[in-house]
Amino acid sequence: MNASFNPFHLVNTYGAFGTVGRSRREVVIEGTDDAELTETTVWREYQFKGKPGAIDRLPRQWAPYHLRLDWLMWFAALSPAYALPWREALLQRLLRNDRDTLRLLRHNPFPDEPPRYVRALLYDYRFTTPAERRRDRAWWHRSKVGICLPPVSAARPGR
Repeated sequence: MNASFNPFHLVNTYGAFGTVGRSRREVVIEGTDDAELTETTVWREYQFKGKPGAIDRLPRQWAPYHLRLDWLMWFAALSPAYALPWREALLQRLLRNDRDTLRLLRHNPFPDEPPRYVRALLYDYRFTTPAERRRDRAWWHRSKVGICLPPVSAARPGR
């Protein structure tokens, strides 16, 4: 991308990274209220305000500042060890439906009761081609890379 405008010397490569890749890895957090985990467990995604999530959602632009949690999640996908100091705390707060934490998200799939389990999956995202966009009405194509963190639960009194 930078090479396309560099000869004109009109703009620079401001930011932490001077290039933009064609695909990106993303951590997707899901939860379930199923009592037992089986092959038929239904998982629901938490949606973040700025990062890719649902494939049919228009990519968001946030400026001049970035959304801190979304930014941290992006780095967690690049290097899982980066997230070790704060990942467990985030998931435990989601398991409690912590109001302040949920305010950082776009959508909580568990508005009434907290989930019993949460997990984190790693996906590879890329923009759809114009033909895919017309056919599928999706902005993103994603493919599962693997499990970033297997299901975890929190002890809930009275359950």
